[in-house]
Order: sequence, then C-alpha cells, then structure tokens
Amino acid sequence: MTAGKFLKQLQHDEIVAAIREAEKRTSGEVRVFISRKLVANPVEAAQAHFVQLRMEKTRDRNGVLIFVAPRARRFAVVGDAGVHERCGEGFWKELADEMSGHFAKSEFTSGIVHGVKKAGELLARHFPHRPDDANELPDDVAHD
Repeated sequence: MTAGKFLKQLQHDEIVAAIREAEKRTSGEVRVFISRKLVANPVEAAQAHFVQLRMEKTRDRNGVLIFVAPRARRFAVVGDAGVHERCGEGFWKELADEMSGHFAKSEFTSGIVHGVKKAGELLARHFPHRPDDANELPDDVAHD
C-alpha cells in the first residue's frame, strides 16, 4: 500500500485524541510517525526518526515512538533509555503482536490507537504525571 493511501485511511483526529489522553496520565511522550519510504529495517528507521524528532530530549528520557512504514508493510515501536530501564523486552513484543493483529485486518487506525493506549499505560505506571509536567513534543501524526 502506498503511504499516501495509508495516510488518507487513517483517522488522524482519533490518533491525536488517543495520544493526548495517554499523555494526561504520564510525564512520558508518545509520537506516531508514518514513513513514505520503502524501509528495509523498521527498527533502525524508527531509531533514526526518534532522534530526528528530538524525542531523546525529553526530561526523563521517556518517549515512545510508533513508526509505521506502509510500503514495506512493517512497523516498529521504540522507546528511550528511561523506558527501556523500566520495562522488559516482553512488553515491546506483546505490543507489536497486538498491533499486528489489527494491521492484519486492515484496521490501521485502531492498531495505532491500541499501541498508543498500551504505551500510555506503561508510561503512566513508570512515569506518572507530575504537577510540573509539560507537553514536550507535538501530538500530531508526523510523516515524511
């Protein structure tokens, strides 16, 4: 599927609402990025975009990026150093498996929203919202 067609199918407002809702309970940051490129290794691409989006600059190093490459039919979920310190690899595998189930049924928006909600739950458990918390990163669906 082309990235343009994929982007047109997404319910952007629903994804942004899920990001905002998830971030109400945590000092962590969640971003979604859709790549128009044909990506061979989604984890490497996600890690590169993580830096390009300046997600490693959060105060507690607690950002999570959901990276989707529709042309390659691949995706990855990556977290910053603070997130990796507090959760195991099992979480990422479980989250990816659950999102894959949605994607296999062409339920792309619900798959991304599910990923955002699960990432938000993890972040809220380990990085609860604080009174001095500020939204450090945009909540939009980014793409190249």
